[in-house]
Amino acid sequence: MRPNRSFTTFALGLVLAATLQPALARSGREEITPAEEREFNYDANIPGCQASEVLERLSTNFAEKEAKFWNSSLTIVSYERIERTAWRPWGLDFVPRRYCSAVATTSDGVRRKVDYSVRDGLGIIGADWGIEFCVHGLDRNLAYAYATACREARP
Repeated sequence: MRPNRSFTTFALGLVLAATLQPALARSGREEITPAEEREFNYDANIPGCQASEVLERLSTNFAEKEAKFWNSSLTIVSYERIERTAWRPWGLDFVPRRYCSAVATTSDGVRRKVDYSVRDGLGIIGADWGIEFCVHGLDRNLAYAYATACREARP
């Protein structure tokens, strides 16, 4: 009885793949290229969590979102307990981002937790830093854009 030629070819290919697999696997110690050294680089020069320009942009973006999407006049009046929760949590080869949290008092007098991140390259056409945020209790998108309790706004 003669062996099937296609089966023999398949078996030989399988043995060859199993033999070469360890040589082709990526090393866990492979060098990374920091975001600042890429061809299209980031400078990681972003303001801190308590910087006035960050808090002003957060307040402005919040008021615009409330007015445009929710027909609400709600604004952020003040911030307290501002703290950085993470800096580049996934390593040097990712877009530089600083994660922060604070307690904000809104114009209705309610104090709410705010999770926000300041990221390099999120400004107009990627030329400036930008901010993303989630105010607890006011993530009113039908699908909860930042998940329950703003979980996706944190690292």
